[in-house]
Amino acid sequence: MPDVSADRQTTASPATARSLGAYTTLRLGGPAGTLTVATEAGQAVAAVRAATAAGEPVFVLAGGSNVVVGDAGFAGTVVLLRTTGMRVVSRDSAGAVVRVAAGEPWDDVVARTVAEGLSGLECLSGIPGSAGATPIQNVGAYGQEVAHTIVAVHAYDRSADEVRAYTPAECGFGYRSSIFKHTDRWVVLEVDFRLAVSGESAPIRYAELARHLGVEVGERVPLQQARDAVLKLRAGKGMVLDAEDRDTWSVGSFFTNPVLSASQWAALRERADPPFWPGEQGAVKVPAAWLIEQAGFGKGYGRDGVAISTKHTLALTNRGGGTTTALLGLAREIRDGVAARFGVELHPEPVLVNCAF
Repeated sequence: MPDVSADRQTTASPATARSLGAYTTLRLGGPAGTLTVATEAGQAVAAVRAATAAGEPVFVLAGGSNVVVGDAGFAGTVVLLRTTGMRVVSRDSAGAVVRVAAGEPWDDVVARTVAEGLSGLECLSGIPGSAGATPIQNVGAYGQEVAHTIVAVHAYDRSADEVRAYTPAECGFGYRSSIFKHTDRWVVLEVDFRLAVSGESAPIRYAELARHLGVEVGERVPLQQARDAVLKLRAGKGMVLDAEDRDTWSVGSFFTNPVLSASQWAALRERADPPFWPGEQGAVKVPAAWLIEQAGFGKGYGRDGVAISTKHTLALTNRGGGTTTALLGLAREIRDGVAARFGVELHPEPVLVNCAF
């Protein structure tokens, strides 16, 4: 891979609209100080380097599906990442390594791998946002996580002023986290996925999906069948973007599912009997949606132009006249209500920019 950190690319072009709400799935967020578009990796690196040299804060924004921007916007340089490209860089009888530009729309990537008989991403169908955001968040759904297939993340390190490939171990993947999250040190440029050459899905791990498909957990189904089922399930929860459906004006799940230690789990069991999934080293994962509903916050609950989705308890939505201030106020109310009822603290899943939870 060429070193795109070298200053040999053209500068990014100015964008026409400065309101960041135009570039987020929440449709919320104030103006950017400077807004530029990068259609090549080198342009993104050059724009970030220039902002750093000028002493300006910088924020790289791609799909805008997992970010909450404050009403005051971002008083610095915002780089809109619009890079494209997807290619097989190696292939054998068992699998292929596919390199994807960070700006590629994620569901387009999944659709193409399914069409080309490459297995491993099919259960991540319908997730909004860009390919470059997936390692940052360690995106996961229906029993799959991108950490299961990522073999390298190509990123620009602002501290070292260099582009290099990071191994999965270096990425520090965890539950909806990585070293790239909650920091502006790195700019993800490309991601390498190792996928199986197969017309069948990876083993179905998620019980709800298995029931929908009419198979047992651990069985496989044709790739397109798995993708279609996931898309249908997500659409029923308002988790597939639809400009006409305000339930999709969200960042998806606003809260992560709490992962409790053995002592925290024992304390919760003294108050309630929630569903759960066993984790590692005695930890237990509890569904945040159940906690929220049992604490008295049902679907559709809200005010001031924001509300819980009418389809999915974990999604906080902009109903068309909301503000980031109102959205975060609702999120804090839910967090505090769950803590008071169950003694469990909820944590936000999206990245917060110039705002606090």
